[in-house]
Amino acid sequence: MLIEQLIFAVIAIALFVIIFIKMLKNNDTSYIVVLILSVIGLLIDLIEVIASNRLPIVLKIIKYIVSIINPIVIIVMEKRKIKFLEARNVLKAKFFLKYGNTKSAKEALITIANKYPQSYIAHKMLAEVYELEGGMRKAIDEYVQAIDINKKDYDSYYTIANLLTQLDKKDEATQMLNSLLQKKPDYYKATELLGELLIEKEMYKEAVNIYTEGLKYNPTSFELNYNLGIAFTMLNDFQSAKIYYEKAAEFNSLAYNTKYSLAEIAMIYKELEEAERYFLEVLEEENSELEADAYFELAKICIIKGEKQKAIEYANIAIEVDTKKIVPKIKNDEIFIPIIAKINIPFNLENLTDDEKEVKLTKNELIAKEHLEEMVDITRTLGYNDIDLLKRNSRKKENDFNLIDFEKKERE
Repeated sequence: MLIEQLIFAVIAIALFVIIFIKMLKNNDTSYIVVLILSVIGLLIDLIEVIASNRLPIVLKIIKYIVSIINPIVIIVMEKRKIKFLEARNVLKAKFFLKYGNTKSAKEALITIANKYPQSYIAHKMLAEVYELEGGMRKAIDEYVQAIDINKKDYDSYYTIANLLTQLDKKDEATQMLNSLLQKKPDYYKATELLGELLIEKEMYKEAVNIYTEGLKYNPTSFELNYNLGIAFTMLNDFQSAKIYYEKAAEFNSLAYNTKYSLAEIAMIYKELEEAERYFLEVLEEENSELEADAYFELAKICIIKGEKQKAIEYANIAIEVDTKKIVPKIKNDEIFIPIIAKINIPFNLENLTDDEKEVKLTKNELIAKEHLEEMVDITRTLGYNDIDLLKRNSRKKENDFNLIDFEKKERE
């Protein structure tokens, strides 16, 4: 027993000295806690010697933990370039964040960042705390410092771009996303966000290129196929848009906004049976924000097919679903002139209160939807020869895009 206590004391004192030297060398008072604990362990050992009795097993375990194990763990950590202050404060910050105390978490992380400016984890966690608090500009600054330290922190690249988008700095966000995709072309979320920004900026050809590149790595992505359909829609390349809308529908059969787009393209090409089928599929989603529009479009199809009574029924249902939206559309569309007298149109729209439906469509989806509806009206008077010409032009545009993509690959 005496030999064990002697060995313990020698090792504990040696470790105490090593930690004390580290404290002086690093000028870091955070080691004081470790030194105090070591002293407590040595005192427990001294009491055991004086009393000449074995201590309870719990005290012996505590003695070894505070005087032997703790210092050894710290020495091993620092051998592996893990700084004690950094590790301790990171744990403190995580503890505070778990209980919602962002202020104390920030203080712990700022201490690390001030002591060790090249601490990647301090800057990354500090950025996340600022983002959590809504301090987006401070968060961006910290994420930038994290990237400077760790160039392969692709998630921080994306997060900065996302925060810049929220701050309406979309040009800077676009540059950041382009930079990220050059480094990591298969980064899915970056492709998706950059494509959306390009469509919003009406840079549709660039959006097509970005989505096409993204599909090489995620060919079964509903979002990429669907958004590529939107980009082609805005380029009036409806044949290509149809291809990608159909692919999107394969990957998500419940995406009724995709079916609506396919129905509108069918209307442009005067494929009324196909359009009718797609609009009816849209109606399978109850209380959809596209419900009134689908009934409205079905009414137009029935008028073209000479089914006036059915057209009246569809028009009345559309008005019932969304009166304020549909009534002006019916009044402004000449196609309804033959049946408008039999449609139940309310006299005073101002006093009506429609049930507000949850808006699920994005800004870009709404723009594409309106564009398709406008093109349906524009092409309504075209003959079938003109429609064939429109299809051929779409195919030519698709071939042009394929040629551009081929030339780009050749240059690479």
